[in-house]
Amino acid sequence: MRRALPKWIWPIVQLAIAVALLALLWRAADGPAAARRLATANWPWLALAVAVLTLQTILSALRWRLTATQLGMSFGAGHAIREYYLAQIVNQSLPGGMIGDAGRAYRARAQAGLMASGQAVVIERLVGQIAMFLTMAATFLATSLVPGGFDWPRWLAVPVAGLVLAGLALPLGLWAATLLKGPVGRSAASAWRLLGRAVADRRVLRGQVTLSVGTTVCNLAAFAFCAHAVGVELSLTAIAALVPLILFTMLIPISVSGWGLREGAAAALLPLAGASASGGLASSVAFGLSFIVAVLPGLIFLRLKPRAAGVKL
Repeated sequence: MRRALPKWIWPIVQLAIAVALLALLWRAADGPAAARRLATANWPWLALAVAVLTLQTILSALRWRLTATQLGMSFGAGHAIREYYLAQIVNQSLPGGMIGDAGRAYRARAQAGLMASGQAVVIERLVGQIAMFLTMAATFLATSLVPGGFDWPRWLAVPVAGLVLAGLALPLGLWAATLLKGPVGRSAASAWRLLGRAVADRRVLRGQVTLSVGTTVCNLAAFAFCAHAVGVELSLTAIAALVPLILFTMLIPISVSGWGLREGAAAALLPLAGASASGGLASSVAFGLSFIVAVLPGLIFLRLKPRAAGVKL
């Protein structure tokens, strides 16, 4: 019988993948040129990126609180922000990118149970990604249909079109699955009702939309500010079309917080907007470093004993 690999192997593999990808990009995307851009970066623009990423964390925490309220949990804004910072600092420090979120769900389990707290975390993250996806999808459709729009090369347009179609079909597929009989239909119906209660309920829909648009704008603006800081100018169309694709690579759990994957995507995609590969690499590294700085307040909360989730702050 084949023995399972020790659990500590995968984090080491993820770290090795991140280092290997960055080393490969150093050679393929003119790493020395990227390093020179970073060394001469405009610090006020980087500080602005850190500021909007900090705002993004706060808005995400408030979205989590709003979602959790619909699932039977109640905690104050201060608690939500502290817990979100804790999750962010852990996610940025350890391979996988979701360990901090798992801890956030575990610590919030007291009021409604681990299942509900886990659902609140998953739905909150999902809503944020949906907002980012819809931004990219709307830009792709608009620029593909309007003459003189963004010039999508075929090697990119085909997979992006497939991604857009698949993403837009998912809600329809989930709804259709609710009509089935048996365990599949019951599970789909339960998920549909859960999403409806946590996201689409009229009491929270406006807040969910506002907070998710806010986090999306913050993420895209932060990347654009980092790019500007290293001398890469991106149009609004390029930001809305390409930056979501770059940031989506951070969801692939094969490196540490998307390092290497995000930089590779930036080096490959930003030249479509007139930048060089080294400019794309520098922009992404600047974004990653700015994100680390933005979540550093989480170190303070690591030294403080978390309060019960029911405490109003």
